[in-house]
Amino acid sequence: MAPIVGFLCGAIIASKSIPALSCLLGASSATILNAGSNVINQYFDLDIDRINKPFRPFPSGEISGRSILNFSFMLYFSALILSLVVSLKLFLIISITAIISFCYSAPPFRIKKHPFLSNIFIALPRGMLLIVAGWSISKSLLNIEPWFIGLIFALYLVGAATTKDFSDIKGDRQFGIRTLPVIYGPKITSQIISPFFYLPFLLIPLGIIAGVVRVTTLPLTLLSIWGLYIARLIKKNPQELALEKNNISWIHMYLMLITGQIGFAVAYLL
Repeated sequence: MAPIVGFLCGAIIASKSIPALSCLLGASSATILNAGSNVINQYFDLDIDRINKPFRPFPSGEISGRSILNFSFMLYFSALILSLVVSLKLFLIISITAIISFCYSAPPFRIKKHPFLSNIFIALPRGMLLIVAGWSISKSLLNIEPWFIGLIFALYLVGAATTKDFSDIKGDRQFGIRTLPVIYGPKITSQIISPFFYLPFLLIPLGIIAGVVRVTTLPLTLLSIWGLYIARLIKKNPQELALEKNNISWIHMYLMLITGQIGFAVAYLL
């Protein structure tokens, strides 16, 4: 859902009159690319998933390595072709996103092994570039507006992306994946990532003062209250997060991301 919502909201932020076909193809491209990045991640994470997620089709033996690799490349190729049909601007963004997502999982880059940098590699495509991609349907990439809005979501995801790492500590530690929970443990990690849940949305008033975003976005500053609640959930019992696959803080993180994206779209429609 997040790639579809993020892309369409970026398009709405750019213009109330959005070309339906271009938006459909663009949103499909972003969604298919997201699927491709997830599949390629599972391909290169086979040993880790045998510990953390043995129920998945690849580690459980339901699907072969060749099949999953072919499927991933088909998804990447399809995403690139769809974006090229829409525009060269979108093709450029999707291509950059594809490179980022591939380098995140695949050796010799294997960015996911590096703390903080791995969070940035998740946050840029899923936070910033989704908004910019939608914006590119009807407006220039040289405008600072989509980049500023995208920055808010990217900063949010720098912290929020870690909520999925708590339950993967065992396998990640065994195979040298140095996520924040592996390095610092759940308690300290919860303190490190907590500010990213609420501080990014406090940038909205600054954007309004600078004339970068519309004044109708001011109510979205209240998302910081939701972010404070998520941070409190995480810090309340961080050890429990290491035992749950889809912990409550991750669910709140995901819902807050989509709510924020829709919120910006609505603010620009007013």
